[in-house]
Amino acid sequence: MKAETGRIARRRRSVSQRPRPAPMPQPAPDSALAEEAWRRLDRHVHARLGAAVGGISVIGLAQAWADWAAHLALSPGKQMELAWKAARKARRLAEALPRAPEAEGATAIEPLPQDRRFDAPEWRQMPYRAMSQAFLMTQQWWTNATTDIPGMTRENERMVEFFSRQWLDMLSPANFLATNPQLIERTMREGGANLARGAGFLLEDMARAFADAQDSATAFRPGHEVAATPGKVVYRNHLIELIQYAPQSDTVHAVPLLIVPAWILKYYILDLSAENSLIGWLVGQGFTVFCISWKNPDADDRDLGFDDYREAGVMAALDAVTAITGARVVHALGYCLGGTLLAVTAAAMARDGDDRLASVSMLAAQVDFSEAGELSIFTTAPQVALLEDMMWEEGYLDQKRMAGAFNMLRSQDLIWSRMTREYLMGERDHESDLGAWSHDATRMPYKMHSQYLRRLFLGNDLAGGRFDAGGEPVFLADIRAPVFVVATETDHIAPWHSVYKLTHLLHGDVSFALVSGGHNSGIISAPGNPRARYRLLRHGAGDRHESGDEWAASVAPEPGSWWPVWAAWLQSLAPGSTPPPPMGRAEAGYGILADAPGSYVLMP
Repeated sequence: MKAETGRIARRRRSVSQRPRPAPMPQPAPDSALAEEAWRRLDRHVHARLGAAVGGISVIGLAQAWADWAAHLALSPGKQMELAWKAARKARRLAEALPRAPEAEGATAIEPLPQDRRFDAPEWRQMPYRAMSQAFLMTQQWWTNATTDIPGMTRENERMVEFFSRQWLDMLSPANFLATNPQLIERTMREGGANLARGAGFLLEDMARAFADAQDSATAFRPGHEVAATPGKVVYRNHLIELIQYAPQSDTVHAVPLLIVPAWILKYYILDLSAENSLIGWLVGQGFTVFCISWKNPDADDRDLGFDDYREAGVMAALDAVTAITGARVVHALGYCLGGTLLAVTAAAMARDGDDRLASVSMLAAQVDFSEAGELSIFTTAPQVALLEDMMWEEGYLDQKRMAGAFNMLRSQDLIWSRMTREYLMGERDHESDLGAWSHDATRMPYKMHSQYLRRLFLGNDLAGGRFDAGGEPVFLADIRAPVFVVATETDHIAPWHSVYKLTHLLHGDVSFALVSGGHNSGIISAPGNPRARYRLLRHGAGDRHESGDEWAASVAPEPGSWWPVWAAWLQSLAPGSTPPPPMGRAEAGYGILADAPGSYVLMP
């Protein structure tokens, strides 16, 4: 025992006599300032480079092409397949072309259903038939060449396939005077007057672009031709104005409706001209409707985050609606990014025991971003890093950069066909309410948009239960309010298969409507639209889950608009009527501040 005690004492003395490591040097204040200055320099350089190349990450694009080229070079089987397909396409093209110049010949390849560039009868004559058919064959071959490359990452494959399609669309024979028979016929018939008109349109657009100005001479002005449903602004803070719409009947449905629009563009997508106004239609159906109008942020709003939009946006509006109407519960509707925000808010309210939501409706809104479609091409890690540096310098993401990305998703229709029609045909499109709204763009604050891109698109944190609201994670499975989801068949921003995943992530009752049209046109599909149709799924808690394709194949589309189906669903949840609530409630702090549509929607 004494020997053991002696060994312990000697070991302690040995340890105590060892030299102690020197403390880590703390960075001097000057060092920290230097590091910050170096990071600022990097951000500044990246922002300038990004502006020069249109906000596209050249490094990310180069990495994708290098991935494609390297893996294709090491895949002799894929090379042989492409060579065989090229030879087969050339033979099919040669066999299909007519022997006589005046004959039409057979069809070697049909364009995709949405491709209308070669629909005119002039394209059936030689040599234009050969040009269009050869172009479509080349386009198909390049799709084969940029997909299914062994070893290539899915992200890089999507990027290479997308940008190769952009370049081919630019080179379409429909885009050039010498190879487009419709342009040739129009030019000869008008003696070149169409080209003179087109040149004038081009000069107008160039002058507007150099002046960095939007077209203010629109026929659809908020508060006049659009956003004209009567109402009052009953609440305003640094982020939102809340509009309460005037009732049109002596009684209204018992539960009011709060609309949370996206803030990428302005709220009146849901209040266009009278025949296309969802808000006006709802008021006419006896609903008490409130709608958020978001402020267009500037550099001073750079630090507004997703939680600010939830608290100062949805929660502040919900407090106002319950105080004004006296209702205990509220129906809530979110559109696009507003729907994603509403899902986060509903999950946070369920977590916190706040049961004021009678129902949740989501229009073209995603909560799982693992299959977000072609928009994910612009949300890769290099692309997001570049956008963050560009936003850091300005304090926001400029609306023109977002508009450019959305146009590239449908470049065939929104860029090249439009330029051909306006600058070569000499025809200006007739302005529509939806078209005017789509040009009334907004900005995105630096902090919020960075969180949106990194945590939702890149990290998919909301679907994975890692997204924070109020400092704590939220879980979509906690939402117990009934949910109605609308997706559109040809949506290029929120693909319907991605939106459909809500039926798997939510554990309560979910109604899912798949409607005809695109991201905007499918939502703004009023009763009486002859092309409107929808499929409807009623999924109860505990029901078996089906894949989207399996379900869609088993259900025949119904003719008509989805609006009445959704309104009937809302009424079934809260039957009964009541006298209309007052317009605002001054004694509760919600007095009338202005006529609708308010001032925020008019901000440039």
